[in-house]
Amino acid sequence: MIKKTTNRWFVVFGAVLLQMCIGAIYTWSLFNQPLMDTFGWKKSQVVLTYSIAVFVFAFSTIFSGRLQDKIGPRKIATIGAILYGGGLMLTSTATSLTQLYIYYGIVAGTGVGFAYVCPLSTCVKWFPEKKGFITGIAVGAFGLGSLVFKSVIQHFLTTSGVSSTFFYLGLIYVILGVIGSQFLILPPAGYASDSKESNATKENIFTPLEMIKTKSFYFVWVMYLFGCMSGLLVIGLAKDIGVQLAGLEASVAANAVAMIALFNASGRLIWGILSDKLGRIKVVTMMFVITALSMITMSVVPLNYVTFFASLAGIAFCFGGFLAVFPTITGEFFGIKNLGANYGVVYQAYGFAALIGPIIVANAGGLKPTFLIAAVLSLVGAILTFIVKPPTINDPY
Repeated sequence: MIKKTTNRWFVVFGAVLLQMCIGAIYTWSLFNQPLMDTFGWKKSQVVLTYSIAVFVFAFSTIFSGRLQDKIGPRKIATIGAILYGGGLMLTSTATSLTQLYIYYGIVAGTGVGFAYVCPLSTCVKWFPEKKGFITGIAVGAFGLGSLVFKSVIQHFLTTSGVSSTFFYLGLIYVILGVIGSQFLILPPAGYASDSKESNATKENIFTPLEMIKTKSFYFVWVMYLFGCMSGLLVIGLAKDIGVQLAGLEASVAANAVAMIALFNASGRLIWGILSDKLGRIKVVTMMFVITALSMITMSVVPLNYVTFFASLAGIAFCFGGFLAVFPTITGEFFGIKNLGANYGVVYQAYGFAALIGPIIVANAGGLKPTFLIAAVLSLVGAILTFIVKPPTINDPY
């Protein structure tokens, strides 16, 4: 049995605090209109900032994952919190699109990427007997961040303007993020040696280079890509979808941000728990089917208040699940020892999903055809779940 200590719950506390701060990146749709009104920028130009930030966020996890495996999660998470909050503070001085893209897209995006992997890999190492549950908590806090900070952001936007809002938020995120980072310590050597889970992973420890030589990696990567695409599409355009397609007032459509955050966060925890009970791949199949049905609804059914929010709820709930279950799949397929580095590579699927989504929107001829394409890709993802298998160390691609 694993010795139960209070220490590991302090680690969870730090992980939750840090993840809520960097998870506020999902509130970007609240800034679209204020930035357009203040600086006269086009909507497509402003929305691109979010795509850049998410891509940079995902790309930087390659480096942060390897670094935190080598020098520890606390240092890397602290750097991430400072970069993220500092990037927002720099964004408060931006008066051009180039500055916006650099300060928020690159600097803040890098900060999120540096901080994101650390809580995940650290918590899994402390809780090897319930990886799905604990990963659900860690990434659930990331999804909850946009709900927690939504009212704060709206208050600052109303009272102080968009530029000052970035400064105040950056200051808050630096303080809270650095505090949370200090709790991210690794368990002592041999901590999980008596765990059944640890014995199961000893035969399957892959380095990143070994991992990308397996067939399983490419199946997992493509499945993750298709799973993230629908969620990122609706998160970045939630308010706009409500106004354009469902005919809602802007103030009503803005509630989609809070609702997405709630279902996103709850999906991470619930699907994580279900994956412990039902199996990782089985719940991924279920999530793909629900996502496909929700996207089909948004593409072919006339949207109103009910169908709009119901569809978004289904997509956000499953999107959260993908982000909770795939870190665990990565650990179980390729080993816990190099989880930070390996998941950093797998996580690139998330970054590519952030870039591919806007490209599809721009070339599909509207939002509804885009949703239909996303539905087809979700169904393809569901089919892949029946093909993917755990690799062996002697199973090169």
